[in-house]
Amino acid sequence: MNVQLFAMPAAAYLNPTAYGDLTGGNWWVWLVSHVFFDQKFMTIFSLLFGAGIVLFAGRAEAKGESPRGLHYRRMAWLLVFGLLHAYGLWVGDILVTYALCGMIVFPLRRMKPATLLIVGAAVIAVSSAIWLFIGWSMQFWPPDVVAELRATDWLPPQEAIAAELAVYQGGWWTQMQRRVPDAFEFQTFVFLIWGMWRAGGLMLAGMALYKLGVVSGQRSPRFYAAMSATGFAIGVPIILYGVQRNVAMDWDVRYSFFLGSQWNYWGSLFVTAGWIGLVMLVAKSPVFTALTARLAAVGRMAFTNYLLHTLICTTIFYGHGVGLFGRVPRVGQVLVVLGIWAFQLVVSRVWLRDFQFGPVEWLWRSLTYNHRQPFRRVQPSSASFGSVV
Repeated sequence: MNVQLFAMPAAAYLNPTAYGDLTGGNWWVWLVSHVFFDQKFMTIFSLLFGAGIVLFAGRAEAKGESPRGLHYRRMAWLLVFGLLHAYGLWVGDILVTYALCGMIVFPLRRMKPATLLIVGAAVIAVSSAIWLFIGWSMQFWPPDVVAELRATDWLPPQEAIAAELAVYQGGWWTQMQRRVPDAFEFQTFVFLIWGMWRAGGLMLAGMALYKLGVVSGQRSPRFYAAMSATGFAIGVPIILYGVQRNVAMDWDVRYSFFLGSQWNYWGSLFVTAGWIGLVMLVAKSPVFTALTARLAAVGRMAFTNYLLHTLICTTIFYGHGVGLFGRVPRVGQVLVVLGIWAFQLVVSRVWLRDFQFGPVEWLWRSLTYNHRQPFRRVQPSSASFGSVV
C-alpha cells in the first residue's frame, strides 16, 4: 500500500481519481489492493504490536526484571526512530503512531481477554464516530470550506498537483518544504482523530488475541479455516459495497472522504481476520515450510525491512534518486513491489545466517537494554562440528 504514497501525490491514496489513469489494469490494481490490503496489514501489524507488548513484558518478568522501564525506553527509542524517519525521509511514517500508542496501552495489558476485546472495539469505534460526525456536519459547512477541503486533501487542482510533483522530483532539501508540515499534521491532527484510536484499539485487541492463543498458532486448523472463511465472506462484500457507493457518488468529497471511508474502516477488520486465519493455516502446514522459513526471516527483520522500503522507494521515486515521482502508473508500481519482495525474501534469509538480528533490530535492542547486544552468530568450529552433528 505504501508504494502509492511513495510514487504519487498524497491525495491519490485516499481518492484514486485524484491523479493518474484509473482504467484497465490500473483500476484492477487499485481495487484489489483496496479490498484485500488497504488497512488490513496495518491492522495485522497493530494487533501483533499489542501481542508483542504482552510477550515482551512477560519475558522481562520471567527474568525478574521490571518490564515498565524497559518498555517505555523501548517506545521512546522507537519514537526517535520514527521522528527521524518521518521528517528526514518519508511523510508516511507509522512508527511515531505505534510508539505513542504503545506508551498509552501498556498499563492495560493485564486485563482479561474479553475486557481487552470490548475496550479495544470501543476505542476503535471512537475514530469512526469522529469521522461520521464530521461527514454528517458537512451539510452545514459554508461552500468555500468544502471547496478548500476538496482542493487540499481530496481532489487538488492541476497547479497544486504540479507543485507537489516539483517538490518530490526535486532534491532532498526541496522535499522538506512539503514533508515537514505534512508529517507534523499526521502526527498531531490525524493522530488525534484516527491513528491513536485505530492503532491503540487494535493493540488492545492484539493483547487479547495473544492471550487467547489466536495469533500464536495455538488454535486448531479447523478454527483458523473457519476464521479465514468467515472473515473474507463478511469483509469483502462490505468493502465492495463501499466501493460501489463511492463510484455511484462520483467520489464526491461530501460523501466519500468521511462517510464513504467507513465501509473499509470496519470491513477491513473482517478481512484481517481472514488473512490471519489463512496465514496460520499456511504456517501450520508442512507443505509450505520453505516459504514460511523465508517469510519468517523477513518478519524477524521487520523494522529493518520497513526502513529499507523507504530507502529503496525514495531512491526510485524522489528527486535525489531516479526521480520517477508521479511518472509510474499503478501497474508499474506493482512491479516495484514484487522486486522489493523478491529482494528481501532472499537477503533477509542470507543475513540471518550470520547475524542474530537485523541491523536496526539490533540497534533498537541495544538501546532498550542500555548495553551492546550480541550481533553475530557464533559459528561452530571445524573441531567441534562432529560433536554438534
